[in-house]
Amino acid sequence: MNLEQHLKTETVNEAHPVEFVGVAPSDSIRSVLQRMRDEKTGSVLVCSDGQLKGIFTERDVLKLLAGEPELDAAIETVMSQEPVAVLSSDTVGKAISKMSLGGYRRLPVVDETGCAVSVLKVSGILRYLVEHFPDLVYTLPPEPHHRMKEREGA
Repeated sequence: MNLEQHLKTETVNEAHPVEFVGVAPSDSIRSVLQRMRDEKTGSVLVCSDGQLKGIFTERDVLKLLAGEPELDAAIETVMSQEPVAVLSSDTVGKAISKMSLGGYRRLPVVDETGCAVSVLKVSGILRYLVEHFPDLVYTLPPEPHHRMKEREGA
């Protein structure tokens, strides 16, 4: 099977999604930041009764800290609401397309009812590509269009 066929048939579950860290919409920004630090994660999914309501990422942290944040406010006041997500049954190709078009490094993975299941990260996509297509990845030079000015060797 070639690259295009894999991307059109294999689901996001093949691309190494990771367990998500979930928080409630009413949790304070301070507690969420502490949780992100403790869990060593770059994002949390904000869920209510299992349903995905928002996402809060390290990019959001940077925007937040650029102002004068009220750290005791609820996370729902600063989260990204209704985040772009993929279904666990969606293809890897669809996930890559959503990530590329939106400039996302992480996508929540949800089931058919909208409940959060996991998070798909760029690193998982990269690992998937390396595992499935090592010849394509490992044979690329570090700089594909680089040409030596002088011959190497003696």
